[in-house]
Amino acid sequence: MSQRSHNPGLLTTTPAIIHHPYFLQSTGEIQKMIRNMKVCDAPGAQCTLCDPLPILHKYHQLGGFIIGGILSQIYVSFDPLTFKQHPSQAETGESVYFSASRTFQASMELLSARGRVIPNYKCSSLSNPVVAIGGPSASFCYHMATILSTYKIPQVTYASVPVKNDQSQPASFHHVFPNEAHQYMGILQLLLHFSWTWIGVIYMDDENGEIFVHDVLPMFSKKNICFDFMEKFPSMTFSTEIEDMISEGKELFRVAMRSSANALVVYGGSQTMTVMRTLLHVLAFDNEPVETKVWIMTAEMEFTSLAFQREWSIQYIHGAISLSVPSKKLLGFEKFIQMRNPTVDSEDGFIKDFWEDAFACSFTQPVEEKDQEPICTGREKLENLPKTVFEVSMTSHSNSVYDAVYAVAYALHAAHLQRFKQSIMGNKEKEDLVNQQPFLFHPFLRGISFNSSVGKKVAFNHNGELIAGFDIINWVTFPNQSFLRVKVGKIDPGAPSDKVLTIHKEAIIWPSRFNQTLPLSLCNEPCKLGYSKTKKEGKPFCCYDCVPCPKGKITNQTDKDYCFQCPEDHYPNRHQDSCLPKYVSYLSYEEPLGTSLAIFALSLSFITAWVLGTFVKHQNTPIVKANNRSLSYILLISLFLCFLCALLFLGRPEKGTCLIRQAAFGIIFSVAVSCVLAKTITVILAFVATNPVSRMRKWVGRRLASSIVISCSLFQAILCTVWFAIFPPFPHFDMHSETREIILECSEGSVAMFYCVLGFLGFLAVVSFTVAFLARKLPDSFHESKSITFSMLVFCSVWMTFVPTYWSTKGKYMVAVEVFSILTSSTGLLGCLFFPKCYIIVLRPDLNKKEQLMKRNK
Repeated sequence: MSQRSHNPGLLTTTPAIIHHPYFLQSTGEIQKMIRNMKVCDAPGAQCTLCDPLPILHKYHQLGGFIIGGILSQIYVSFDPLTFKQHPSQAETGESVYFSASRTFQASMELLSARGRVIPNYKCSSLSNPVVAIGGPSASFCYHMATILSTYKIPQVTYASVPVKNDQSQPASFHHVFPNEAHQYMGILQLLLHFSWTWIGVIYMDDENGEIFVHDVLPMFSKKNICFDFMEKFPSMTFSTEIEDMISEGKELFRVAMRSSANALVVYGGSQTMTVMRTLLHVLAFDNEPVETKVWIMTAEMEFTSLAFQREWSIQYIHGAISLSVPSKKLLGFEKFIQMRNPTVDSEDGFIKDFWEDAFACSFTQPVEEKDQEPICTGREKLENLPKTVFEVSMTSHSNSVYDAVYAVAYALHAAHLQRFKQSIMGNKEKEDLVNQQPFLFHPFLRGISFNSSVGKKVAFNHNGELIAGFDIINWVTFPNQSFLRVKVGKIDPGAPSDKVLTIHKEAIIWPSRFNQTLPLSLCNEPCKLGYSKTKKEGKPFCCYDCVPCPKGKITNQTDKDYCFQCPEDHYPNRHQDSCLPKYVSYLSYEEPLGTSLAIFALSLSFITAWVLGTFVKHQNTPIVKANNRSLSYILLISLFLCFLCALLFLGRPEKGTCLIRQAAFGIIFSVAVSCVLAKTITVILAFVATNPVSRMRKWVGRRLASSIVISCSLFQAILCTVWFAIFPPFPHFDMHSETREIILECSEGSVAMFYCVLGFLGFLAVVSFTVAFLARKLPDSFHESKSITFSMLVFCSVWMTFVPTYWSTKGKYMVAVEVFSILTSSTGLLGCLFFPKCYIIVLRPDLNKKEQLMKRNK
């Protein structure tokens, strides 16, 4: 099995760099390449001093200053090292991402005589590199630094910088890449902006990937992001274990495809997309389901592919979102690329192999080859290649290399001005100081700040990182295998916290499966309105069940952690997803119950007035005189006022009505009941004091009746006065008794005093009933004692029923119960005491005679 390995190339000074990986795709090409190589120990070869493991592709161009370039440009497959042959005839199995050994070797060649790997052997001071440019991975550059930092050679890289407190990182690094922490912050901001709290993570199996998992992902967790899975890319070594590698990769993507997470974060390098395409293609080839996901990719990831992948679908990246180092279209770059040609650029060691691979042709083909490829003419057009094979436009990585070269150029210009000043001042010794001591070039490089030809500002911070944020890119693919990178937002670390992320959601094209609606990436469906979250045992905190809000509470947003109470003046609706205003409830005149009670009270008051008028009109008749005319008048007036007093309980409670209604009821009823008591006692004394010498005769008359009425009423008035002084009644809004209404009521203030007033009325009623009951058998032509007994029985029954009924009701119905009790008990007194007499006065005047009265008394 052949093995693919990473082969860095060397560059010296160059005005512009084509940065695009390209590959040799068949073992036939590899064999052809090996045959064309000069091997030091080949049989019959003259022994010369040469590199046992030569770097195959180099590009040299002389200049006043030497700029070394070590870039990942070509990938070649070799058999694994078995130690059965000379190392020059086989390469070790190396990762697709980078090769430490080749990076070391390329770095050593920058310090050696041209064509020979002899460190520290310097043919001329003119051939010493003043700076080195490298990329595309941070690890790649660290391996460069192992050699170059020893000689204090500044290094400019367009790779990211891992977020870690690593003091081993050389101070000579300058990154044409923003601080990596800004990238992580940008990804986190994206996840939070779209509420993607349930995600999958795929990361590189290297040091940077481990740093990402152990140092960065915990920050995501603190922001309530959960991970359905975290998987490593398989170690991409094309060796005899390739089946294991493919199997491992397939299992990784099976996990990703089965995941309920729709947002997958991919932390990868420049070649990660090649690996993703391979593994997803294998899944599709095996007829395994490939679900559409929203891939969230880091800025290091470019669209790279092998030539034989040109016909493979790229639909999987449709709708993907990635971060990118800010770049602008460079005028003339595409024209420059189109002018590149292997027949013209003979010194470019890369382009010939790239041309053959990209156009599937060959410049020279051995006779023994059976399946001959077309002959390359050199007139093939790069712009005709599919975008999946080669992008003519400048990519973000290419733009970073371009900026790196110009950063060096501006720094060299500053150094040249410094040298010119030294020359004018006659300090000849320091003229070539930068050439002889490259570490003195650091201040010039660190201090540069310029606007590129497209207006982009390039400057480094104190850590040697590019001062910039990130663009947010939306990937859009088309059926013809082309694609677009559409800028839909940006990450600006220098902006206020609420403006760090700028994104235009309406401009984003989502994967087709989501029908252009915002994809959800949650462990479960969001809790609906009226429901709250509850933890699932054994699951991450992003996974939860939804339970209905308890009675009286609501949630007016989806996915709430808890339900909450409505304000006091609102109540939950039926679905418990919003609060409705409570209406103020009181026993008003407008509603049927209030209207009925008001009409009832007024009607009874009119009837009472009629009775009083009737009694006054017939005041000299025997029946009126026989029933204590004065007490009857007082009783009828008090009953009239009792019926009108009921109206104080109707309508909106105000401070005045609340203050007087219970007191008026208590005092007026005390007068009425005391009149009944006085009438009863007067009747008894009238029969007891029939003996002329009886001492009881002096109590018979108005004096006793007046004393009873005045003393009882006065005592009740004193109780009400004390009540007002201690804690008087007042209007009160009861927010809690009823769910949907605010009860506007009169609070009794001191409940104890309220029951004292009510209790005194009950005491008078019981005494009156007792006395009347004892006098029920006394002779009475008009049954006054019996009427009093029955009326007080009705009165006591009503008010004994009132207390439990009153406290078992709420709101306006409590008021209705009290009004009804007032009207009923008053009606009982009116009806039992006065209706029989009115009957005789109005309808049977023949009975209203003294003879009839005397006759009935016999």
